[in-house]
Amino acid sequence: MPLSIDHIVIAVTDLDQAVADYETLGFTVLEGGEHPRGSCNALVAFEDGAYLEIIAFSRPVPDFRWWRVLDQAGSGLVDYALLPDSLDEGLARARAGGIEIEGPIDGARLQPDGVRLAWRSARPPEPDIPFLVEDVTPRALRVPEGAARRHANGVTGVAGVTVAVRDLAVSTARYRTLLGVAPASSGGVPGLGFGLVQFRLERQTLSLAEGRAEACEGLTRHLGRRGQGAYAISFYGPSDKVLDRGLAHGARLEIVRSF
Repeated sequence: MPLSIDHIVIAVTDLDQAVADYETLGFTVLEGGEHPRGSCNALVAFEDGAYLEIIAFSRPVPDFRWWRVLDQAGSGLVDYALLPDSLDEGLARARAGGIEIEGPIDGARLQPDGVRLAWRSARPPEPDIPFLVEDVTPRALRVPEGAARRHANGVTGVAGVTVAVRDLAVSTARYRTLLGVAPASSGGVPGLGFGLVQFRLERQTLSLAEGRAEACEGLTRHLGRRGQGAYAISFYGPSDKVLDRGLAHGARLEIVRSF
């Protein structure tokens, strides 16, 4: 079941300001649309087919984890999704390996031009692992193509996602089951309680990071405030650069030089 990063979700309190700030960071930002649950989004699509979803809520949605994290901890990364060849096969693999996951769940949004696009997803209750998504309507409706994928900052795609986890061994086993592959590498800082395990999806890397305060204060603070899940994103681009976290609305983003 080949997998790739489908999209990364950044929840914000002010969508219009976030759009302007991401354009300042050199991204081409497109208007997305509205969801039935009272959210609206904007998109940043990349040449590799992945995209950023910048999402905001017009009303409280207490039963939705993204809204709860935004309400309690402020703007920033809240989740990410993988794209399988088959959602049904992905669900079967996860459940056969003992992973609890809800789905398939029907999803849809209405674009500004009135076109309705639809997808199915499957979501784990604990976001140390990503959710899965599969298109029902043509993928090009959900992920714009052409000039929309070119950016002034030169970013071409997602190089990797770093995920904050509380128990590295447990999460590593869950990723191994979900992805169907063994880790590409593992390491850390002996004696400080910092660990890192990496999985490869062709040119993309999924890094699981666990650490105590003395090893990585930022990681520990993130776990305390936002919980497990997406912690930092790296993009392929022309040169190494850490993007302004204020303009990124709390998201840790960097560009790494592609070869």
